[in-house]
Amino acid sequence: MKKGGTVIDMKYEKLFKDHTQELRETIDRLDQYYEQVIEVAKQFKKAFDSGNKILIAGNGGSGAQALHLSDEMVGRYRNDRQAYPAISLTADGAVITCIGNDFGYDNVFGRQVAAFGQPGDIFVGLTTSGASENILKAAAVARERGMLIIGFMGEGGVFQELCDFVLQAPSKKSAVVQEMHLHAIHLLCELFEEPISI
Repeated sequence: MKKGGTVIDMKYEKLFKDHTQELRETIDRLDQYYEQVIEVAKQFKKAFDSGNKILIAGNGGSGAQALHLSDEMVGRYRNDRQAYPAISLTADGAVITCIGNDFGYDNVFGRQVAAFGQPGDIFVGLTTSGASENILKAAAVARERGMLIIGFMGEGGVFQELCDFVLQAPSKKSAVVQEMHLHAIHLLCELFEEPISI
């Protein structure tokens, strides 16, 4: 494999090609995923139009995706447009460590949902495994508060049973699922960027 006139070592070539091939195969199976993206956009719009907000949570890489989604909604994606109320529950390190210390890490998101969630709001949980305990607990709190629950996940996991809507990347590999979630976030931004009826 050559890039810019250099030869990539064979051990790296196989690693890169294997991951890229898995990503390519996943991208080729996104028809249902695109339909799910549109449905999620509709639910977001319905909440925003009603004066509600979305609360977003995830761990690790999914936590970074939660931040990314809220940043794009509150700030801007490409063009200046209205700000949309989206809060990442991974953003405040002091709150997370306080809750983790006093109530346990499994409650770092549920406690925040209890503080900020209102009927008609949306809880968005990102979990590649579909089994993150703090996401499951947050979803239970969201249900108690009359919120809609949307899951960004991969194949498998019990989280989908708690969700009203699921955005399910067609893969079980965490890295690929996260890459698909980023793709979905940018597609959602595109839908809110353009004057498209959603």
